[in-house]
Amino acid sequence: MTVNELCDVVRETSFAIHKYHRNGHLEKIYENALAHRLRKLGVKVEQQFPLTVYDEDGTVIGEYFADLFVEDCLIVELKACRNTAEEHVAQLLGYLKSSRIHDGLLINFGAPRLYIKKYVMD
Repeated sequence: MTVNELCDVVRETSFAIHKYHRNGHLEKIYENALAHRLRKLGVKVEQQFPLTVYDEDGTVIGEYFADLFVEDCLIVELKACRNTAEEHVAQLLGYLKSSRIHDGLLINFGAPRLYIKKYVMD
C-alpha cells in the first residue's frame, strides 16, 4: 500500500469514528478508536511510539512520542479541541523534520466538523 493509499484508509476510518462518536471525547478515546479500527483492517499501528529526534549533523538529541505511527511511515497527530491552531501544525512539522519521517496527518476530532490535513516534508 502506498502512503497516499494509507492516508486514504486513515481518513475514511477517522470519518467513520467521528460519525459514530461525534466530538466531545478526550483525545485518548479517539486515539484508541483509530488504532483499534485500523488494526481490524490489518494496518500496523503503534500508539505513543517513541521517535528519535536528530540534530542537523545526525546527533541524537532526544525523542518524542507520536500519537500514532502507522505502517512505519506515517505520523498521525491527533487533537480533540475546538479549532486547530498554528501550534498544532508547527508541532507536527517539527516532529516530521526532527524524526526524518516524510508524511504526517493532523486530525482534529474535537469540533463538530472533522478536520484532517496531510503534511509532507521534503
